[in-house]
Amino acid sequence: MKTDVRTTAQTRMAKRVAVAAAAAVGIATAATAQASAAPDFYATPESLPSAPGELVRSEPAALAVRVPGTAGGFPADATRIMYRTADANDVPIAVTGTYLDPQVPWTGAGERPLVSLAVGTHGQGDQCAPSKQFERLVTIDGHLAPMLEYEAIAVNTLLLRGIAVVVTDYEGLGTAGIHTYVNRVSEAHAVVDAARAAQSLPDTAITRNGPVGFWGYSQGGGAAAAAAELAPTYAPELDVKGTYAGAPPADLTATLREIDGSALTGAVGYAINSLVQAYPQLRPTIDAEVNDRGREMLARVAEQCVAETAAAFGFQRTSDHTRTGEPLAVVLDRLPLAKDLLDRQRIGRLTPSAPVLVQSGIHDDIVPFGQARQLAADWCSRGATVQFSENALPELGPGLAVNHAAPLLLGLPEAAQFLTDRFNGVPTGGNC
Repeated sequence: MKTDVRTTAQTRMAKRVAVAAAAAVGIATAATAQASAAPDFYATPESLPSAPGELVRSEPAALAVRVPGTAGGFPADATRIMYRTADANDVPIAVTGTYLDPQVPWTGAGERPLVSLAVGTHGQGDQCAPSKQFERLVTIDGHLAPMLEYEAIAVNTLLLRGIAVVVTDYEGLGTAGIHTYVNRVSEAHAVVDAARAAQSLPDTAITRNGPVGFWGYSQGGGAAAAAAELAPTYAPELDVKGTYAGAPPADLTATLREIDGSALTGAVGYAINSLVQAYPQLRPTIDAEVNDRGREMLARVAEQCVAETAAAFGFQRTSDHTRTGEPLAVVLDRLPLAKDLLDRQRIGRLTPSAPVLVQSGIHDDIVPFGQARQLAADWCSRGATVQFSENALPELGPGLAVNHAAPLLLGLPEAAQFLTDRFNGVPTGGNC
């Protein structure tokens, strides 16, 4: 039984060393040889560049969906990147991602725009990194749960409009450490610095100072929202034109309550692991509050992608994982340190400088509607330009995540048009 996330990290490192050693002596199979290239790229160098967003390294990347052509791949050519960013405590770290250079021409106003796309929940294991998932599109794990790279739909929607896209892997997906899931500052840094890194790549279809937008749904909606409100002070040089934030978990306490007992209960484990990774002072408190079953759950989800987590822990109750039998949201709320750290993740206390579209389903059974509406209201009260859009899809089974997943697709046309209009300079007053 695994009882500590640190053990998980050690296990990952041991596996990577074993693969590299096998390749060195020439006994690796073709599949293993392909996998052995990944740790070489994802390994953090001894020193990092001095400024956020500076490139550490880059290399051509394969895409599962791409048609080669004389003018480049359709709909895009891909480059895997590693760049310098900062964690939740402003400590410099290396994060990876993928830049996609579109073949379709940009026919709108001005220079070709770039969207920094923040993905929704992928999991916490290194294998879940979007830059790895784009290469294969579908991954089957030990539970025979297919992990589908669903963000390819949004990415290709933008590429087919001639919009360049960069997708961050976030902190700890593929790179060192545990992924800091739904951490407001860490994710905002990763999303903003991905745009900086993409604009510094040579020989691409975008320019160094071209227009930028942020995009995300669910976890990605929170990351994009956090990027939108942090960018004016963190990256004032970026020409941010707009942001799409779908189903953003702006209030983690409300979200943890909603998700408990649903198909994605295991994502609560991601959030707990994230808090401990970013704020190690919380570890003794968490260790004292979870039982053996809870410790096993935390260790297992740290190595899983979301499909496997749903198969292993879907519809369970977090009250089964605590010493007192209380739900984890209740436990965290009565612990002053944990409550404070969760409150630090609240989005809506800063002001985006560019228009924002916030979408939410009124029956969302994973990321509750009320807190997304509150985010829009908070931004409106600060003078931001906000378009709040409700999805009125009827309730299709509480806890199944259908009412969370369906609005992702149903809201796609509005989201793509919203950002396209912002890049074209179309004015908007929002609906505050």
